[in-house]
Amino acid sequence: MRAIPTTNAAATRTEPQAAIARASARTGVDFNYLIGQAQIESGMRTNARARTSSATGLYQFIEQSWLGVVKAHGAEHGLGWAADSIRQTGSGRYYVADAGTRAAILNLRTDANAASLMAAEHAADNKAALEGALGREATGTDLYMAHFLGLGGARKFLSAMQAAPDRAAAPMFPAAARANRSIFYAPGGQPRSLADIYQRFAGKLDRGANAAGAAGSASGMLAAEPAVHRTIDGMDVILGNDAQGGDDAWLQTTLANLNVVQDVRGWQRRTAADGSPLDAGRINALRPTPETARLAYLMLANLGAA
Repeated sequence: MRAIPTTNAAATRTEPQAAIARASARTGVDFNYLIGQAQIESGMRTNARARTSSATGLYQFIEQSWLGVVKAHGAEHGLGWAADSIRQTGSGRYYVADAGTRAAILNLRTDANAASLMAAEHAADNKAALEGALGREATGTDLYMAHFLGLGGARKFLSAMQAAPDRAAAPMFPAAARANRSIFYAPGGQPRSLADIYQRFAGKLDRGANAAGAAGSASGMLAAEPAVHRTIDGMDVILGNDAQGGDDAWLQTTLANLNVVQDVRGWQRRTAADGSPLDAGRINALRPTPETARLAYLMLANLGAA
């Protein structure tokens, strides 16, 4: 479990993680994969910009990729104005006629919520396409290969690896090999095999996820979305993809015992008609129970206090 504060001094430090968790919960895309990808791409920095391309933001979207995913999925997430403003030429290139609107859409790449949602939708699209092509469930590493080589390149890479894992990758992807020599060749100049490159990406993805605070694997089979519960005082308690099934039930019961209920505003204290707390004497701050102590520990641990 992770307790992610959203309204106090630690919010800036954890804003990307919280945004990624919400995107995972909303789209069903694996949290560990999304956070690992963000760590690799930007070091969890929402304002990161590449020196050699237009790549910008938490997930380093280049302009065309960003316009494409916003066109496809923006309206699903409150960005209908942006999606409606994006047009596509006969050759497939995306453009926005108004310069100011174009700048506003591209600037969304530095917004943690927008970037996380679009990255999740892009991953979901790639997942569906890869599974259709490969005839098996996609892994986190499969998705990262699609990010690195593009969907067509990933299909080619993964299909070839299934047939001949020891095959050298560079001759199959000469342009990518020239631009990324350290990925396709060992320090001594020997070409790396498809399986070797795949495993190196898997390790990189897992290390990135762990560095950003994920508890499970980002490279393997993709888990279902995490459960996210907003508690009182602006705290999101996020049950990661690897949380045990009983954790969600425990959290629901604990919050209910604390007289906390969930509505459209999140988790709120139950109150009487006059606004006073119900059963106010039920919880004594000077006599914590094991349940309240555990919940407090989870919140404090994320702030570095435990």
